Amino acid sequence: MRILLTSWGSRGDIQPLAALALRLRELGADVRVCAPPDEEFAALFARVGAAFIPLGPSTRSIAAGLKVPAPDAAFKLAAELVRARFDTLPAAAEGCGALVATGLMPAGVRDIAEQLRIRYVLATFHIFGLPSPHFPPSARPGKQSAEDETDNRVLWQQDAGRVNALYGEPLNRHRAQIGLPPVDNVRDHVLTNRVWLAADPVLAPWKELTDLDVVQTGAWILPDERPLPDELAAFLDAGERPVYVGFGSMAMRSSPNLGQVAVDAARAHGRRLIVSRGWADLTLTDNREDCLIVGDVNHQALFPRVAAVVHHGGAGTTTTAAAAGAPQVVVPQLVDQPHWARRVVELGIGAAHEGPVPTSESLASALGTALARDTRARARVVASQIRTDGAMVAARLLVE
Repeated sequence: MRILLTSWGSRGDIQPLAALALRLRELGADVRVCAPPDEEFAALFARVGAAFIPLGPSTRSIAAGLKVPAPDAAFKLAAELVRARFDTLPAAAEGCGALVATGLMPAGVRDIAEQLRIRYVLATFHIFGLPSPHFPPSARPGKQSAEDETDNRVLWQQDAGRVNALYGEPLNRHRAQIGLPPVDNVRDHVLTNRVWLAADPVLAPWKELTDLDVVQTGAWILPDERPLPDELAAFLDAGERPVYVGFGSMAMRSSPNLGQVAVDAARAHGRRLIVSRGWADLTLTDNREDCLIVGDVNHQALFPRVAAVVHHGGAGTTTTAAAAGAPQVVVPQLVDQPHWARRVVELGIGAAHEGPVPTSESLASALGTALARDTRARARVVASQIRTDGAMVAARLLVE
C-alpha cells in the first residue's frame, strides 16, 4: 500500500509525520511525504527512509525571519500554500490509497483526495482548534453555562469566517479548475467530522470538549537513537543536573536578551544551564563554565538528565519532557501553547510562565516551582503513564 503524508509548519508539525512514516514502513507501506523544503526536514525523512517531496516555501524563512510579518502576509501565505498543494499533491498521490494531512490549515489536501477518490485523514496534535460549544476559540476549556455555549457557537462561526477569508477564494478557484464544486466552510471541510488526535491521552484528554468524532491514537513520537555530543555529555557528567532552555521553532522576537535572562534565572537557583540555539538563535553573553550552548540534540536522551526543561509549550517538547519525567516551565507564545502550559500546571509537573516575555525574575520564580521536590516526584509519576505507541496505532489504522 502506498500512503502520502503532508504537512506545512514548524518542526513540531513535521517531526510527527516522520514517526508515522517509520511505523508505516515497518508495516510494509510505501510512504511519500510532502512537506516544506527546509534542509532539516529533508534530513528527517531521509532518516526514516520516506520519499521526500518539497511543498511550498521554507518554514524557517518565514517563521524565523528578523522582521515582523506584514499585515497581508497571512493572506499571501494562504494563497501560496493552496496553490502549492494543488500543484504538488496530484502527482505525489499517484497510486496512493490514503492521504494524511496535518499542520497549518491544510486547505487543498482533501480536495486532491476527492479528485483522486482516495481516503483522506486530518490529524491534529491538540484539540483546541476543533469547533466546540464547550470553549471559545483560543481560550481554555472549562465548565460552560448554556449562555456560554451559545456565545461559543457564535465565536466559532466567526472563526469559520476568518478561515474562509484567508482560504476560501484560492481554494474554490482551484477546485473549479479541476471540476469540483465550491465549499462554503473551509475549516469544517478540512477538518471533517472524524478527526484523528495524535496526542497523549494523559496530556490531552478530549472527551466532552468537542462534539466531533475524535480518534485518539496517542502522540506520534519518533525514536531518537543519536548519541549526545561529547561536549554535552561531558558537561552533564561534570556536576549536578542543569536546567535546559530551548524554544524550538519560535523566533522569540520580543525577547532579544533571552539567553542572558535564562542564565540569570538558572544562577538564581544555583543551577548550571544548557541553552539550545533554536530558530531564535539564542546566544550566551559570557563564557563561564556553568553554561553550555547546543544545537539540535537528542531530547529523548537529554531530558532525563536535566533538572527542568524551559520551553515554549509545543506539543512535541511537552510530550518529550513529560515522558522523560522532567519538570517543565512553559513560556507559551501562541496557538495551542497556552493550553499545554495550563495542562502542565493541572498535572502538577511544572509551571506556566505568565506571558510570553520572561524576565530574569519572572523566569526564576517559575523555575522555583519546577525545581521543587514535589514537582519532580509528580513528574516521575506522570512519566510512567505516557504512551509511546501512538504512531504505530495510527499506522495500523491506515494499513489494516
